Amino acid sequence: MGATLRALRALVLLTGFYLFGLILLGALAAVDWAATLWAPASVYGKLYFITALLAIPVVRGMFLLCTPKSEDVAGLPVTEAREPRLWATVRTLAEQVGTRAPDEIVLVGETNAAVSEDSRFLGLVGGRRRLFLGLPLMAGLTEAQLRAVLAHELGHYSNADTRLAAITVRGRFQVLRTVAHFEERAGRTAAKERARQEKKAAKALAKGKKAKAVDTWGAGVTYRTMARLYTAYAKLYVRATESGSRRQELAADLAAARIAGRDATASALREIPVLDATHEFYMRSYATLGVGAGLLPPRGEVFGGIRHLLAARHEELDTMRRELPTETSSPYDSHPPIAERVARIEALPDDGRASEPTRPSLGLLSSPEEALAALEQVVLTPEALTMQRAEWPQLVHESMAVYADRLAEPLREAMAAVAVPSAVAARPSLSASPSLSPSSSSSPSSSSPSSSSPSSSLSALLDVIDGGALWEVADRLPKSEEARAATGRVAREFARPALRRGLSHLVTSDLIRRGRAHWQLSWTESARLRLPAGYEESLPAALDAAVADEPDTAPLRKLLAS
Repeated sequence: MGATLRALRALVLLTGFYLFGLILLGALAAVDWAATLWAPASVYGKLYFITALLAIPVVRGMFLLCTPKSEDVAGLPVTEAREPRLWATVRTLAEQVGTRAPDEIVLVGETNAAVSEDSRFLGLVGGRRRLFLGLPLMAGLTEAQLRAVLAHELGHYSNADTRLAAITVRGRFQVLRTVAHFEERAGRTAAKERARQEKKAAKALAKGKKAKAVDTWGAGVTYRTMARLYTAYAKLYVRATESGSRRQELAADLAAARIAGRDATASALREIPVLDATHEFYMRSYATLGVGAGLLPPRGEVFGGIRHLLAARHEELDTMRRELPTETSSPYDSHPPIAERVARIEALPDDGRASEPTRPSLGLLSSPEEALAALEQVVLTPEALTMQRAEWPQLVHESMAVYADRLAEPLREAMAAVAVPSAVAARPSLSASPSLSPSSSSSPSSSSPSSSSPSSSLSALLDVIDGGALWEVADRLPKSEEARAATGRVAREFARPALRRGLSHLVTSDLIRRGRAHWQLSWTESARLRLPAGYEESLPAALDAAVADEPDTAPLRKLLAS
């Protein structure tokens, strides 16, 4: 479908929204007219009021004519003087696509590339163009793959997709805004009716009468009906416009294959979902791991550290590249399934360009490290920028130490509520042992909300266990509804795993505080706790003995004092 026909379709859909509103207003006016002819004055007076309330959201939706402004994307604009190679690549590709190059290039912290255009007069006149390019995306693509991605995005310019999007966005915004108005009014009406009925029920109960159940089904029903009508049109609108969006994506893929090559385009399409999943995992499991402990990775590594993960897990990622995600196609999707897009490109004739350079695309930047560090300054929140920076091994160790210590907090709180028998309290504590004296180094778990050190908490808990109060502690731990209802042996079996976990966390915190254990960074698997020699074999049995039906802390005390 050409640009002219797509513009005409978008205008028809937008006009349909206003026509739909006029029809509804006409229907409301007809109801008022009919009421004046056949209904008594007391009835049509109320009808006037109701139809006026229904007409307000319709009129507001029709006459709020401003096109919604696109949300500002946090990113780092780069000039041609700062990044000459990147700009030269983009300009060359724009010329090959047959379109005007973007006016701005903005580096962002996402695994994505996108284009926008500040068009005017409903997209009939073009405007300022922007290209958004994710540095994490560049970290995982070769130059050839990046050229394919850029050619795809620039293809949207040549096909007038960015300009005509203004009409589509206008109509979608108007209809969804109207739906929201009706749903908001329905919610307010139902809430008011609920409050009225609850107040009435409270008065009835105060007088010793039986209160009626609250029923707000009929409240706001007219608003909900109007919302359903507009929702039906919204579904029609989205289905029609998104089908066009899917065709635009396929056309942009063909433009990318023509300019960057079939193989580079297909491999880029295979790479994007892999990078997207890797980036999400990296940000959750590595980049933000230390946030709870007030730590961030070294400068430039918040977004750049994904390179370590990509290098370490290449075999796992190769499997993901071969096995494309299976997506269920929906008429409301803006993009075709990635498997369909790859299949279309790989079915093209061989163009003999399989030997394109495979240099990392970050090499197009004058200084990738400086760009990654500068991006953090404009993307991260002010609070994040004030956090302490730590090298990866230190960040993983200190963060995991803090979290392990915090996981023991429920056990500390439960233990604090149990009195230690005086005979047992006289026993020398573990922390008094010369071999277990606190080290001079600061503990990463010092930020724990508990006022007690890990060592004193551990010693106190072992004393409580020896005093026979283990199950009193267990009774004060957080419980599920099922555990709360259990008694006797069953209650103990519910409590035992939580007791053992809490004791294990206390032991871990104590060993870390004294420098006898540490968390080890790994880019191929989860962080691993490195214990002293012999502990991995002996510690599980010692923990089991301490929380047995007849608790015995001797094995654990002996292990800790060794």
